[in-house]
Amino acid sequence: MSEPSIAIAPTENSLAGEVEVRFGISDFAGLSRRLEEASAEERIEWAASHFGDGLAMTSSFGAQSAVLLHLATQVQPDIPVLLVDTGYLFPETYRFIDQLTERLRLNLKVYRSEFSPAWQEARWGKLWEGGLEGIERYNQFNKVEPMDRALGELDLSAVLAGVRRQQSSTRENFSVLGLRKGRVRLHPILDWTDRDVGLYLQKHGLPYHPLWDEGYVSIGDWHTSRKLTDGMTAEETRFGGLKRECGLNENLDFVI
Repeated sequence: MSEPSIAIAPTENSLAGEVEVRFGISDFAGLSRRLEEASAEERIEWAASHFGDGLAMTSSFGAQSAVLLHLATQVQPDIPVLLVDTGYLFPETYRFIDQLTERLRLNLKVYRSEFSPAWQEARWGKLWEGGLEGIERYNQFNKVEPMDRALGELDLSAVLAGVRRQQSSTRENFSVLGLRKGRVRLHPILDWTDRDVGLYLQKHGLPYHPLWDEGYVSIGDWHTSRKLTDGMTAEETRFGGLKRECGLNENLDFVI
């Protein structure tokens, strides 16, 4: 069998010959281009058909998370929804999670750090107050490690994520289909605009996160999320403007 032609990050070139064997995809780059032209529903339908029980989705239950949760559960009602609970989410976020879980009958899977928030603070202090290095350590403990554990325990081949190009400069060059840590990543609403999101929520009677109306456009932990005020960009409302991503959407290997 000849190696499929696939353009991915040089550090992941060793995966090129494994893509067809692992995922049953003989032309990953060609598939990526076709999915760029497909609708969000068609992208999810392809993933559900191709990966079956090996497919899950992640959700932060942020400002506009109801869109992908609704889209995905219309195609695959029992799709596992992976949530990383840091223990520092806003009270409104926890209530929003309960609201959407009940309304959409979500198959919610919650993962947490092996160290409780109180234990972390006793051992290391408030890591998020330690500049960029502290924030990155905090994210590794509370977001990256629990999510990696979830993906491994559930033996997943592919994950849906609700990132959009319009959200930040760090996501402008994302593609619909890519690879991360040996798994397929699919971004069904990557090319949606804020208007597309608003119209979908309105059409289906779905809510924004309750803090949206208070000026929060990017909602994570209470200690590293700020309201959008005059002169700020959306990216500056997270992590004191030191970084945009929490680690879950970094180090991605996309097909060009």
